[in-house]
Amino acid sequence: MMVSENFNIEAPNYLSKESEVLIYARQDSQCIDCFQAFLPVHYRYHRPHSKDGETFIVVNNPELLMYCDQEFPILKCWAQSEVTAACALNSKDICQWNNMKYKSVYKNVTLQAPVGLTIHTSLVCSVTLLITILCSTLILVAVFKYGHFSL
Repeated sequence: MMVSENFNIEAPNYLSKESEVLIYARQDSQCIDCFQAFLPVHYRYHRPHSKDGETFIVVNNPELLMYCDQEFPILKCWAQSEVTAACALNSKDICQWNNMKYKSVYKNVTLQAPVGLTIHTSLVCSVTLLITILCSTLILVAVFKYGHFSL
C-alpha cells in the first residue's frame, strides 16, 4: 500500500482532504484469475453531534488499474494506458496503468462510526483537565521523593 507524501493520518476530518491510496493486489492462491486486496480503514476524529452519536463516512468506489507488461501481449493495453503510478509497492520506477471498467455491486460504501455528543463536551474537558493535573502531581511527587538532585 502506498499513500501520498503529504498525507496526514492524524488530521481531524474537518481539516483533511481526500487522499489517494495505491493498493497492490496479490494473486489468490486458490483461484488463478482472482486477486485479493485489503484496505485498512482509519476513522478520523469527527466533531461531536448534537442529536445522535453517529456519523456516516462515504468511501467511493475504487479505480481498478491494470499494468500490462510483455507477458500479456493479447490484452494490447499499452496504447490505452492512461494512469501513471509506481510499478510495484517497493519500486520507484513509474509505469503506465490502464483504468479498467468493472461492474460494482454497490455505488459507494457507507460506514457508520460512533462520535461524541456535544452535551458531553464540558464533562469530557473537565475530566481530562482533572486527570492531567492528577498525573502531573503524581509525577512531580515521585521526582521530588525519589530524585537525586545536586547543585
